Amino acid sequence: MFSAQQSCWFIRKVICWRAVASIAWAVLLLPPTTAVFVFLSRFSLLHPIQTTSECLSLLTSASAIFSLILLFGVILMVGFLNLEYYTVIPTIACSKIALLGQLLHPRQFLSSMAHCIMGIIVGWCSAITIGGRYETLGYSCDGSTQMCLNEYHVFLLLAGAFVGFSHSLLGVIHNMNYVAFQTVQQYKYLRFKGSLPLVVKCSATQALYSVRNYIVVYFFLGDVPRAWICKTLNLQLNSSAHQLDSIAGLLDLSLLYHLWMSATFLLFTWQVTLLLFRIFVTEVYSFPVQSSFTEDALLCLPKVLTEKQPIIVKFLALQDLALLSQHSPSRRCEVFGLSQPGGHPHNWNAISKECMSLLADLTQRLVAYHDTVATNGRAKSLSTGSERKTSSETSLTSGTEDLMSPRPTLLIKTPASVFARSVIGHQQSPLTAPFTPDLDSPFASPALRRLTAPVDQCSPWFGTVQSPHIMRRGPKLWSTSTDSQVNGSPPPSPASVTDPKAEQSKPSLLAKFLQNRKEQVKNFLAKRVLIMYLFNKLPEASSQALFADSQAHIWALEGLSYLVQASFSEDQFGVVQTTLPSILSCMLVLQEAVDRHFKLPHASSKPVRSTSSMGDSTYKTLRFALRATLKTAIYRITTTFGTHLNAVQLSAEHRKRLQQFLEYKE
Repeated sequence: MFSAQQSCWFIRKVICWRAVASIAWAVLLLPPTTAVFVFLSRFSLLHPIQTTSECLSLLTSASAIFSLILLFGVILMVGFLNLEYYTVIPTIACSKIALLGQLLHPRQFLSSMAHCIMGIIVGWCSAITIGGRYETLGYSCDGSTQMCLNEYHVFLLLAGAFVGFSHSLLGVIHNMNYVAFQTVQQYKYLRFKGSLPLVVKCSATQALYSVRNYIVVYFFLGDVPRAWICKTLNLQLNSSAHQLDSIAGLLDLSLLYHLWMSATFLLFTWQVTLLLFRIFVTEVYSFPVQSSFTEDALLCLPKVLTEKQPIIVKFLALQDLALLSQHSPSRRCEVFGLSQPGGHPHNWNAISKECMSLLADLTQRLVAYHDTVATNGRAKSLSTGSERKTSSETSLTSGTEDLMSPRPTLLIKTPASVFARSVIGHQQSPLTAPFTPDLDSPFASPALRRLTAPVDQCSPWFGTVQSPHIMRRGPKLWSTSTDSQVNGSPPPSPASVTDPKAEQSKPSLLAKFLQNRKEQVKNFLAKRVLIMYLFNKLPEASSQALFADSQAHIWALEGLSYLVQASFSEDQFGVVQTTLPSILSCMLVLQEAVDRHFKLPHASSKPVRSTSSMGDSTYKTLRFALRATLKTAIYRITTTFGTHLNAVQLSAEHRKRLQQFLEYKE
């Protein structure tokens, strides 16, 4: 209850006000932007003084003021849509059919319709502002009392709708609603000033492509809306004027220039609003580490990290943790401090436990994905009715068991589900993950069982096994700590375990028949080229989706490593030393998982970064940033502690891997 109230407070008091501030600045920038648009649309090199005076008089006219009021409303609507559709974890379509499903989603359909309506409004304002032949919808026909349709006016209105619709679709394709956090912190003004040339370039380029596509569409289908408008408004067509759905009508350079300027103006105002929203929302927020008042305890950093929170709040908290661990000695002392009374390191325990939980979730996800790829993409049988183990029972290493809370381990459906426990609490989420086998299932892979249970060293399943005929004799990083094997007798290998659940869940004849029919249908569809084109996995998409939320793991690694480094001289009570083995083990296990992932196809190839779109493509290279941050974090700890790490309780394999870092051989 209190966590939910706190989340609502943060969204209402911080995020919403930041969005309001971004919209206010976009509204303030609209009049000078409109003035530049008017000047560029009406300026003439042959009559510079006359056109300048005409522009000044136009900007102070009643029609221009009314158009400006309408544009204010459009900016408000665009800002509201930015607040409604933004996300800090991008949605990555792993196939063409998945991308098509995103484009045809009802929520996206409403957004596209809203952008079409706003595009028509901006197109009308542009027509009124440019004036001349674009100003009115109808005019008196020559020698007749009938009103004729002004096709130039309709042309700009439909262009606004087309550009708005295209912008909405490109927003889904390029993940324009994705809000990325900056690696280097800058003042808002400097960041806006540095990004403004890119906004102008992207707006002009996208407008050029949109105009090209619109001309092609209008050339073939332009008579349809023109006839409908004439019939609805009882207007006539001027037979003496060129029709714009012809080659002669479209080869008008003045028309094409005004069309391009209107589309650029529309996209520039919308993308400036989006840029300001990104700048304001990702601004650093400083959470207090601890508070003297009980009612303010929920506002503190440890509580925000561990309790149920929206994902944006989690990201801001992790960003604050990474910054305080580097630049704030006074706040680091509060993290290392002890509670009074009692003398317990509650702040450090909560922060380190949450960071290691994030790293453990990523490690488990990587191992599950690697296991699925090793089986040529065949999904494992999943048990939906089995009981979920607690996180203390399924910890990746014995060194982290004392820090893992006894909350249920949620199945990872997407990278965002790392934070799912923050949003939905302890309820079980439905399994929709393409690469997350159930650990309790009798058909679960041996690779995942070795993560959660000690394995006999004499077993052929000991270590990383790619085939049951391969024997791995040395201990591997995937096995549990040797201390857990000393305390009790090792269990039999997963290959020899006879689970009673497996006997009870034997498929019936009907289930086998349906399964066979399903395989036959899949084989039949797999031979169709169009079906394969739609359902085939896109290169690198699965790897990008796997690391889509890795910015949180990067901050967790930076926060942990910098705090451990600072504890060498600032930790007066030695609270960090008690969890140092667990931290090192967690990082080393993740290091091995990341190294194995980068050996897969397409995982190590860097995508080409696009500069012609406002969509932030930094999520495509997050896996490379995570790998570099992970290696840097381990080196940061080994460089600080040096040979003192020889006294840390680690398994033989972990110690051997750590020695590589101590000798700078990694």
